[in-house]
Amino acid sequence: MTAKVLTITSGKGGVGKTTATANIGVALAALGQKVVCIDSDIGLRNLDVVMGLENRIVYDLVDVIEGRARLRQAMIKDKRLPELHMIPAAQTRDKTAIAPSDMIRICDELRPEMDWILIDSPAGIERGFRNAIAASDTALIVTNPEVSAVRDADRIIGLLEAEQKGPGKLIINRIRPELVERGDMLETADVLEILAVELIGLIPEDESVLIATNRGNPAALEPKSKAGQAFRDIARRLMGEEVPFPPLDGTESLRNRLSRLIHPKGAS
Repeated sequence: MTAKVLTITSGKGGVGKTTATANIGVALAALGQKVVCIDSDIGLRNLDVVMGLENRIVYDLVDVIEGRARLRQAMIKDKRLPELHMIPAAQTRDKTAIAPSDMIRICDELRPEMDWILIDSPAGIERGFRNAIAASDTALIVTNPEVSAVRDADRIIGLLEAEQKGPGKLIINRIRPELVERGDMLETADVLEILAVELIGLIPEDESVLIATNRGNPAALEPKSKAGQAFRDIARRLMGEEVPFPPLDGTESLRNRLSRLIHPKGAS
C-alpha cells in the first residue's frame, strides 16, 4: 500500500490550516500510521513551530529540491511519536523555488514508505497553492463559519474541481456555539449548503489549542481537549471509521429549536 496524499488548504489565511495539519498528523501517528507532514508555505514556515520541532531543523524542502540534501536528511522525526515526521519549508526563499513537478517527485519518493503525506498549503490561490495540490489525492478545505472565510473556501473548491482535484472534504474550525445560537455565526448546515462538499470535521473554539500551539504540543495529544478530540475523530474518519459528529456543547441552534416548536414530531 502506498501513502495517501492530503493537501490541507483554505482560501483565507488565519483559519487554522497549519494547526489542522499538525493535529491531524499527530492523531494519525497516534493510531500507528506512518505520517509525514510537509510545510509547502515557502518563505513563511510555521508548521515546525506548531509541532514543536523548530529547533531541530537542519535542511528544508528547497534544500532537497535543489540537491543539497537527501529527502531523509530533511525529514525530522518527532520524539513523541516515532511514526510522525515533518519536512520544513525554506524561510529564505519564495514560492518560485518550487514547481508542481517537484512536489509530485517528492511525494512519489515518499509514498512507498508512508501511510499518509500531509501537505500544509499556503493561503491563497497563486503558485504556492498549485504546488501544494499537484500531488494531492484529496484536499481537506479548512474554513471558519464566517461569511468571508466560507466565500473563499467556495472559490478554493471551484479551483480544486478545475484542476480535477476536487471536490475535497470540509473541516469547519473554531465553531462557537453561543455565537451560532445568537445568529452571529453561520450554522454548520448553512455552511454545508453553501459549499456542498462532504464534512469530515467540526472543531470547536478551544483555548487549549492556542496554549498547545504556543508550547509546540498539538492539542490532539491532550486527552481533555475538545478540539483535540475533534482532530482525533477526523483521523479515524480518514481511516474509514464511521464516527458520529457530537453536539459541540449540548445546545442546539435557534433555527432547529424553532423548527421543532413549529413542527413538533407526530404533528400532521
